[in-house]
Amino acid sequence: MRTAVKYIVGTTWQPLLKKYLSKTRAYTYKNIRLQIPSSVFHPGFFFSTHLLLDQVKKLPLQNKSLLEPGAGSGLISIYAAQNGATVTATDVNPIAVEYLGENSRRNNVRINIIESDIFSRVPPESFDIIAINPPYYKKNPESLADYAWYCGENGEYFENLFSGLKKYMHSESVVLMVLCDGCDIGMIKKMTDQKGYEMNKIQTKKNVLEKNFIYRIELKK
Repeated sequence: MRTAVKYIVGTTWQPLLKKYLSKTRAYTYKNIRLQIPSSVFHPGFFFSTHLLLDQVKKLPLQNKSLLEPGAGSGLISIYAAQNGATVTATDVNPIAVEYLGENSRRNNVRINIIESDIFSRVPPESFDIIAINPPYYKKNPESLADYAWYCGENGEYFENLFSGLKKYMHSESVVLMVLCDGCDIGMIKKMTDQKGYEMNKIQTKKNVLEKNFIYRIELKK
């Protein structure tokens, strides 16, 4: 039954959503106001951003440093900055970087914004919190918008992520990553193990279309 519902919802809802998101849209979350262009992941219509944000909300943010690689529209980064964190937000998509700047100014917060493919242009620095909403699906990105969805045929995004992550962690860093049941979690767990991390599930949330998970990434003891 769930498979049938998922198919019906997906085939009717997704084409309408794609058409709606083909233009820049305004989005408001509580007191955060965002402009989101068509090539940037929209946090209002997908569940992963809000699930990750809910976990970030549970953390003490005042006077903490937070890194959000692949920040997209900036919802999580702006929330953290509003609540006292020193925030660095990155994205590989130059359009996302442009709107990160506009959205941070619109919400009167200061964020260090870097155009970067994960960590490639981020100077090594230890962060207290790292919040990651990665591209899930195994396919090579072909457009700017694709970088929000596709991690490469062999999971190259995750290989690069875990190769560089240690440079941005200290012994007490909280590293949170959201995944769904549509991605190759076995492959990701294997990569974390090979790179010297533990990947511990701390939350599961199900909806009609998918099951989402929050993992905490920690250095092996």
